[in-house]
Amino acid sequence: MTTNTILLLLLSLVIAGGLSYFQYFFKAKNKSSVVLFLAFLRFLAIFGLLILLINPIVTKNSLQITKTPLAIAVDNSSSISVLKSDKKAEELYQKIISNPALKEKFEIQSYQFDADFKPSDKFDFKGKQTNLDEVAKNLKSINKNLIFPTVIITDGNQTTGNDYVYRFDPVNKVYPLVVGDTTTFLDLKINQLNVNKYAFHKNKFPVEVFLQYSGDKNANADFTISQGNTVVAKEKVSFSASKKTATLNLLLPADKVGLQIFKASISSGSKEKNSYNNTKNFAVEVIDQKSTIAIVSAINHPDIAALKRSIEVNAQRKVILVKPNDINQLQEVSVLVLYQPTSAFKAIFDNNKLAGTNTFIITGNNTDFNFLNQQQNSLVFKMSGQREDYLSEFQSQFNLFAIENIGFENFPPLQNLFGTITTNGNVSVLLSSKIRNVATNAPLLAFAENQGKRTAFLLGENSWKWRLQSHIDNQSFEKYDVFIDKIIQYLASTTSRKSLVVTHESFYNSGEAIVINAQYFNKNYEFDEKANLTITVTNTETKQAKNYDLLKGNNSFSVNLDGLATGKYNFTVKELNTNTSYSGHFEILDFDIEKQFVNPDVVKLKQLALQTNGKAFFEDQADDLIEQLLENKDYKSIEKNVSTKTPLIDWVWLLILIAIVLTTEWFIRKYNGLL
Repeated sequence: MTTNTILLLLLSLVIAGGLSYFQYFFKAKNKSSVVLFLAFLRFLAIFGLLILLINPIVTKNSLQITKTPLAIAVDNSSSISVLKSDKKAEELYQKIISNPALKEKFEIQSYQFDADFKPSDKFDFKGKQTNLDEVAKNLKSINKNLIFPTVIITDGNQTTGNDYVYRFDPVNKVYPLVVGDTTTFLDLKINQLNVNKYAFHKNKFPVEVFLQYSGDKNANADFTISQGNTVVAKEKVSFSASKKTATLNLLLPADKVGLQIFKASISSGSKEKNSYNNTKNFAVEVIDQKSTIAIVSAINHPDIAALKRSIEVNAQRKVILVKPNDINQLQEVSVLVLYQPTSAFKAIFDNNKLAGTNTFIITGNNTDFNFLNQQQNSLVFKMSGQREDYLSEFQSQFNLFAIENIGFENFPPLQNLFGTITTNGNVSVLLSSKIRNVATNAPLLAFAENQGKRTAFLLGENSWKWRLQSHIDNQSFEKYDVFIDKIIQYLASTTSRKSLVVTHESFYNSGEAIVINAQYFNKNYEFDEKANLTITVTNTETKQAKNYDLLKGNNSFSVNLDGLATGKYNFTVKELNTNTSYSGHFEILDFDIEKQFVNPDVVKLKQLALQTNGKAFFEDQADDLIEQLLENKDYKSIEKNVSTKTPLIDWVWLLILIAIVLTTEWFIRKYNGLL
């Protein structure tokens, strides 16, 4: 409080006392105790009002102690209970959080993780996946810019996400508390099985199998693949103390069209602790047709290779590379990809006017736009000779087919000649263009339909950079390849549009996300956001049916069917307002990835501890862990002096007190006849 404020407060005392004296004593003849009390009340009221006018700042100092966070993350996946360590994990957690010394030194934070990460102090050990990467990512965000220790009670067996060893901040020590029996048991395991989702009828499809052995003695095993009661492949495999793995490559016949279920298994004469990981079911959909996509180009460009790779990820697609003068190769083509067309493409355009093949036109710096204006009228090009970079902007109202924004705004720019591009007729824009973040109101990726013929336009070259950027963002090409596949699928389809379009897989592995997407279009083929979609899912064996509502997303409806048991299912999606329906089926294969483990992954957990300068502990070393945390002098509580300044005018109770004093004075004066 400043000197001026103190002087004003003293002056207020004098003024309040003087006015009270003048009113009640200077001219008053009666100086009874009532008058003295009234004078005191008047003094309080005047002094209170003067204090509010002066409005002094009241400073309050308090001592605040900030403890170092101690993150306790418990593995809530079912592998903990499979290893019969669920009770031990719960016991270790309770021992740590109830330790008085730890509670005194740290601010204990309790979390659980399986596929997701969330705060929790109760665990059921029923998670279907284990993602330790989520622990690292979330703790970095929650305790940003803090130095803190992390205790992870886990078996270290991760089933999804990035490798967790190098994902934790090396500045913050991680102390894995390993649960599970570390004794090495004899165990044969199908570690991984790779197979394409699709195969072609009367062909053979490859199956790649990775087998793993735990044990110290020589072991011989039989590996078989069967379909029903028929064994379709069989091989003998040998292991030893020095040979712990084996890789098998087999070719299986695709004799029947449709969804084919197979069972891979490995067995030996020895008894194993865990036999669940000796078998793995997989499925292949055998199809009897294959569409051919022709990429026609007069130049060499990285875009062509990137397109070919993306398209051929779908085993139903075959890509051929054609020069503009090779018209004879285009007779059985489903889609024509015309890369940077020039006048050399005239014969192809003329031939296609009769053939009516759907086309995907990609332009760039070498495109002859005057020629392109002559060959189509969906887009009108007025281009200069100057090159320009065009960024993309996703149009969420696009409704020709279900597509998600895979991060188009973050993709590198495409290069095209500078100019104006206007749409003409029935054109739908999926991506519009921007120049240095300024919208041009021109399309970058658009689709046109004219008299049943479909055309797509990608207005710029260097889309190969998009595929690489998508891999950087997602550690996979999958999202970009699905995006290209949906474009090709739209162009390859010659059927008329349906009002209800449903997208789903033919089979799912148990534990995977089972998502079904749907779109409903009105009579004008516009996406109807007000559609009321439901799905009925029926188990073909038990006949048990479940009903779900589909939730609306950006441009589609979806439902997550997680929790269904393994088996075959029929389903019907229905739009309740119009009774439009779609029926289909899928199968859930028996595969629980959390049951694949026999021992905790001690090696990986020790690597994690070493990477962060921490230390790994086992079940019987919990006391050593607690002792190390308590003795570590890097983790100290921080004392802060918190100074709070409050203007007196904010004190509501002072205004209430003044009102009470004035009211009391009035009642006393009224009661004693002094008014």
